[in-house]
Amino acid sequence: MGKKLVMAQKRGETRALCLGVTMVVCAAITYYILGTTVLPLYQKSVWTQESTCHLIEANVKDHEELEGKKVPRYPCLWVNVSVVGQWAMLYHTEDTQDQNQQCSYIPSNLDNYQMALADVEKVRANFHEHQAFYCFSAPQVETSVVYRRLYGPQTLLFSFFWPTFLLTGGLLIIAMVKLNRSLSILAAQR
Repeated sequence: MGKKLVMAQKRGETRALCLGVTMVVCAAITYYILGTTVLPLYQKSVWTQESTCHLIEANVKDHEELEGKKVPRYPCLWVNVSVVGQWAMLYHTEDTQDQNQQCSYIPSNLDNYQMALADVEKVRANFHEHQAFYCFSAPQVETSVVYRRLYGPQTLLFSFFWPTFLLTGGLLIIAMVKLNRSLSILAAQR
């Protein structure tokens, strides 16, 4: 009976140890992936100064009204704000400026024009309702500001939370198995 109990205990310890090591390895792989994808985007983000923006104007422009070679096939929200006494163009996120420099907000549903127009009108109404709001500016770029940072410290914290939780859990499992083994050896010697 005692030998069967020891063998069952050994198999359970081995499985628990494998689980702990697997969790640590998965956490290390996730840290590597996040370190090569999210961390460089956070480091490249220049939108670090939080400021208070005051709305000057917010207009919805159709594709016929815009000037330029790249004309979007969706309604375009154009927002001007005042930041520390200077005029600036507001962009929804850092990526909005890269997608279309003429639009402050690009709707998520681009397939249906009417739904996109309703979405843009809703955002425009929110800007008119809240005339003063927080935005992010960059020291080098004085003519544009960002409403929401995609790659801020909060995103970095959320990205690294689960791998840290996985690593901590794996290390705790390994430590408990090692502690259990050493206590069982001490108990067997007495």
